[in-house]
Amino acid sequence: MKTIYADMTAGIDRKLMQKAGDILLSGGLVAFPTETVYGLGGNALDAEASRKIYAAKGRPSDNPLIVHIAEFDALERIVTEVPQEARDLADAFWPGPMTMILNKNDRVPASTTGGLGTVAIRMPDNEIAAEMIRAGGGYIAAPSANTSGRPSPTTAQHVKDDLDGKIDMIIDGGPVGIGVESTIIDLTEKIPMILRPGYINMEMLRGVLGEVRMDPGLHFNDPNFHPKAPGMKYRHYAPKAPLTIVEGPQERVVEAIRSLTAQKEAAGGKVGIIATDESAAAYDRGIVKSIGTRTEEITISMHLYGILRDFDDLGVDVIYSEAFDTPRMGQAIMNRLIKAAGHQVIKV
Repeated sequence: MKTIYADMTAGIDRKLMQKAGDILLSGGLVAFPTETVYGLGGNALDAEASRKIYAAKGRPSDNPLIVHIAEFDALERIVTEVPQEARDLADAFWPGPMTMILNKNDRVPASTTGGLGTVAIRMPDNEIAAEMIRAGGGYIAAPSANTSGRPSPTTAQHVKDDLDGKIDMIIDGGPVGIGVESTIIDLTEKIPMILRPGYINMEMLRGVLGEVRMDPGLHFNDPNFHPKAPGMKYRHYAPKAPLTIVEGPQERVVEAIRSLTAQKEAAGGKVGIIATDESAAAYDRGIVKSIGTRTEEITISMHLYGILRDFDDLGVDVIYSEAFDTPRMGQAIMNRLIKAAGHQVIKV
């Protein structure tokens, strides 16, 4: 398959957008930018299109897909009911990086939801994404546009690296703005539960809903656990080299990473270090990359997946990363980093 590359970094190309819509309506796959990461889109109401998404990514078929919409009215046509909580959240955060889980109706095939009776839905805050959703029929199932388990794509080049020749089209809208996937909140429970942390954090959700809990399933490693949302069961976001997070007071973290790096290099290993603008100069060994600054935590989320991919390209044997317990997005950033590390954390 030859993948069409559609450059929309300077604005929406109407002819190419129509082509994208035709591909989606005929059951094909189109990768596209959102404000979080690049998504791999297929017609959410077409069971075969959803199966193609799983095949292109190498994704387990019990890992649910998120349905992307461009208008709130579209939500009402694929769920059994829209609770007031959903309307309140949509008023506060849509379009934006928040996904709601509701009970689906028969329009949504089981292949889109991983066999569940619930469906995950979001309305992205990206003009290209919104236009593509409309052109493709209004309901686009889209996980991240990467090979399953790899770091999520934050540029079109990342998508091309993983999926060129496997999908019909890649729309390049430039680098994304947030860099980690949407917050997922389950509204089918008595008390709303966060199934995946993101840019919209618990305090923001509680400001709208009142009581909100974090789902304990976020920490499961049980192979028999059936995920209600993407990213809850399988290893995600992982670089090729083993990644270890070092957590604790900053001075002790730097000291520990310096020591681990010296030991690894003495044994002939090539070491990657993930630091920040504030700490990068403290390391005199290894390949040091700054992920951003702790004073502007969005810079950390924006660069996380790109840095993991950079270390893949550099062929390092091991990666050591500082922990990033930042005020607003720390929970989301560490959720992704811990999964990328396979829960390998050293506390100092």
